[in-house]
Amino acid sequence: MIDLGFDKLALIGAVALIVIGPERLPRVARTVGHLLGKAQRYVADVKAEVNRSIELEELQKMKGQFEDAARDVEKSVSHEIHQTTAGLEDAWTGHDELAPPNADEPSESGSSFGYKHPKKNWRLKRGAMPHWYKQRHGIRGKAQSGAARVARFRPPRSTSS
Repeated sequence: MIDLGFDKLALIGAVALIVIGPERLPRVARTVGHLLGKAQRYVADVKAEVNRSIELEELQKMKGQFEDAARDVEKSVSHEIHQTTAGLEDAWTGHDELAPPNADEPSESGSSFGYKHPKKNWRLKRGAMPHWYKQRHGIRGKAQSGAARVARFRPPRSTSS
């Protein structure tokens, strides 16, 4: 850039005063100031646009790197899931080999190696209710047999005979 020091600016001002004259110098100085300001704003806009384009390129590079990393993670996770599934299937098929000869009948321990349907127990669902809720709504907390319920609500015996 051009190196303008104080002495050079003073020399330019003195020449402008002589050439332009004292009457028109303020108007010319104002016009030159406006033009310099417009030039500086234009240069600043160009710099900002260049910086934005550079940042956009960097962001696109980072986006590509993140997408590659995400693909790698997805591949590794799917590979691990595939291996685990294959291992479970191998274990399941290996488990059938250990089953007793007649797998339809339960073994001595009462369980079989085949699939057993989970029986839904409504008592377990009722047992999941909080105790305070049962008390507030009059739900029995403990099951009683019919004989115990009859004995509980039987009128007391009178001993006057």
